[in-house]
Amino acid sequence: MTDDTTVRLAHRESGDAGAPPLVLLHGLTSDGTAWDEVAAHFADRHRVLVPDLRGHGRSPHPGTYSFELMRDDVLAFLDELALPDVVLIGHSLGGVVAYLLAALHPERVTRLVLEETPPPVPLDRPAPQRPSEPLAYDWAAREAIVGQLNSPDPAWREAPKAVAVPTLVVAGGPESHLPQGEIAAMAARFPAGRLVTIPAGHRVHGTLPEEFCGAVAEFLAA
Repeated sequence: MTDDTTVRLAHRESGDAGAPPLVLLHGLTSDGTAWDEVAAHFADRHRVLVPDLRGHGRSPHPGTYSFELMRDDVLAFLDELALPDVVLIGHSLGGVVAYLLAALHPERVTRLVLEETPPPVPLDRPAPQRPSEPLAYDWAAREAIVGQLNSPDPAWREAPKAVAVPTLVVAGGPESHLPQGEIAAMAARFPAGRLVTIPAGHRVHGTLPEEFCGAVAEFLAA
């Protein structure tokens, strides 16, 4: 695989095939199973699609990784399934992928939800140390993504301004390792952005799934 080649993403699907599509993007070192409870909640009113991002789960591990490559993979995924537009929800890594896609192709996203998404400022994360046990993801993906989080593309700061669709930014409060003030500042750069804080730490949808799903359902119904 070369750096400019998209990969075909494995995915899970639930709900009525004719219902409005909703795509869930997982965080770093995780996979689509992280969304199982959320997917079940929305499957009665949406066609829910949950891909594994490159280097994670059942998707290919090509050895080359960046937020931009993952964005392009997801766009190719939407094209392959003939989905002209979707509700797009991303957690952490998946949130960055989601807003970069929405900024580049705003016509493909009807509503955007960003859960504990790293803001486009240097995060000074320590270099990860590889665990000794077998991994369910490609270690190179973690190294590459942490590198980008520590030295983000300056263009990412302006990307939210190109996203005119309603956007819900979910922050995890003081137990999160991400700078909450910077998440609030990022939310304010979306023209139709709204910030909600659910004090659950970084993995809001896993720690307080009912509160997360309730906030998202209210946002989608508005």
